[in-house]
Amino acid sequence: MHVDTLAITAVDGVAYGLLLAIAAAGLTVAFGAGGVLNLAHGVLIAAGGYIAATTTAGTWASLAAATVLATVAGAAGGAVLAAATAALRGRGHLDQALLTFGIALIGGNLLTTIFGSDVLRPRMPAALEGAVMVAGYRYPVDRLAVLAVAVLVAAVGYVVLHRSRAGRLIRATVDDRAMVAGIGVNPRTVDAAVLVTSGALAGLAGALATPILGVGPGTADTTLLLSLIIVVCGGLGSVPGAVTAAIGVGVVQTVGVVTVPTAAPYLLIAAMTVTLVARRPTVPNGAAS
Repeated sequence: MHVDTLAITAVDGVAYGLLLAIAAAGLTVAFGAGGVLNLAHGVLIAAGGYIAATTTAGTWASLAAATVLATVAGAAGGAVLAAATAALRGRGHLDQALLTFGIALIGGNLLTTIFGSDVLRPRMPAALEGAVMVAGYRYPVDRLAVLAVAVLVAAVGYVVLHRSRAGRLIRATVDDRAMVAGIGVNPRTVDAAVLVTSGALAGLAGALATPILGVGPGTADTTLLLSLIIVVCGGLGSVPGAVTAAIGVGVVQTVGVVTVPTAAPYLLIAAMTVTLVARRPTVPNGAAS
């Protein structure tokens, strides 16, 4: 393969990876900060995609409205999950997984019933349907736009989580719930806010992904699987880790399909296996080395 072609493919992989990062960020925030293993995360992404696909009418106003609606719908879904999982806190992640998996099955069937079984794509503004020249190759404008938005969302998320009072409160809740309660903040309120934020990120990810990937019956399962792989490779609860892992996943998938198409389906699992094997295990205090 020509070096320029490989470079463009790698850029495509980075754009795809940043898109996955937004999707996975919601899952890692829900688990790392909210303590909820949310297997309905993919359904929220798919719902955001369907909303974007059916409300975007080829104008900038409709695109903005669709993005806002998808994000709000995801946040509402996160609120529902927060209420549903509140009673399960402290009972282990298996109960959460079973409940959210059931919600995912119901939600997936509802989406198919409402929107049908066809793959849908939105009508984008004409300015986003063209291409620009990158290293002598035509590159779609919509992917560059998604790349820019994904970088912005990742930067804002990092600042909020690590530089704002809300972020400090979330981290404090993870470390010491009793201390947070002692300063007059209900930890359950923080948990609910985290799941609402996670849902909003899922809805936004669905809206951003739909112009490029489309949305259909398999979207929820595929995005959940990829998000889980990213969260595991990037480290539970680590947003920077999720972003790094997502870019790696995007590049591995994109470059793999072009260079070794027959082995591409196995490259991602191989990369995840190597990451897990290479990662040093955490040894509890007092344990023998």
